[in-house]
Amino acid sequence: MSSQLTPQAGIFALGTTAHAYLEFDVLAGVEPAAVVSSVGAVARARVTGQGSSVVIGFRPSLWRRVVPSPAACPEATDFAEPIVGDDGFTMPATQHDVFVWIAAGRYDTVFDQTAGVADALAPVAVLAEETRGWIYQHDRDLTGFIDGTKNPPLVEATQVAIAASGQPGEGGSVLLLQRWRHDWAAWSELGVPGQQDAMGRTKPDSVELKPLPPTSHVARTDQDEVGQIFRRNTPYGTVSDHGTVFVGFCHSQQPLADMLHRMAGIGGEPRDELTRYTVALSGAYYVIPAHEHLPVAPDRRDGTDGKGASD
Repeated sequence: MSSQLTPQAGIFALGTTAHAYLEFDVLAGVEPAAVVSSVGAVARARVTGQGSSVVIGFRPSLWRRVVPSPAACPEATDFAEPIVGDDGFTMPATQHDVFVWIAAGRYDTVFDQTAGVADALAPVAVLAEETRGWIYQHDRDLTGFIDGTKNPPLVEATQVAIAASGQPGEGGSVLLLQRWRHDWAAWSELGVPGQQDAMGRTKPDSVELKPLPPTSHVARTDQDEVGQIFRRNTPYGTVSDHGTVFVGFCHSQQPLADMLHRMAGIGGEPRDELTRYTVALSGAYYVIPAHEHLPVAPDRRDGTDGKGASD
């Protein structure tokens, strides 16, 4: 069932190889409505002829203060408390107020757009977190495995990621954003057979193991049990400090929250084996509103975003 409102196109802008994930905190004394207006107008003005895309989102509690139900996506909540497994494994809560994701085919384009957004939003918000993402071996993460094997085909992705017509938050999505640092040395020591058992798939071609180890990542995040999500993960970092930016979209927050609880091993459930070789550094939820719920960008009669035709 398709939505009558228009999802933000950047959610589905596959093929971009350079990414910047920006999280902002609203300055003291600034009204939420002023933030939403500023962020919406600025971010929408960033899209250029070089194929860059922008996705913007807001802390769920902030968004509800500005937009009345049902557009407010009332079931979405802030990532306000850490998730703690039975054995003490913890996923931290690092919720910020505003999310801006800029992607393009070249990082110089992303850099220019990022700098412009941060500068334009300076009167209402401060940049709190900035992560640069990039593509590794076409579709693999830094474990060496193919990422997003269970993603729905693009023609079906809107049904998974976007709230349908007539539903709360119609045309919008809920984003789970996390940064996971990889323990390269420990992961390498496993060897390919051990890595495959931890992941639940073969490394060369991503075939699900039979039988599937119950603590494997595939078993603990089984979308047949928790519900489907649409992933746009990218690697980040350097040789000495690197990992995965988890970028997961869903029409509802519940599948995302259930997935995290299963990974952490809560309520007597087994913990995800992959979490023994990765460390969660951040965690936040953002409402990604429909295009129509964002302020209209300033009129640019010269066809540019205000920075010049060379951008």
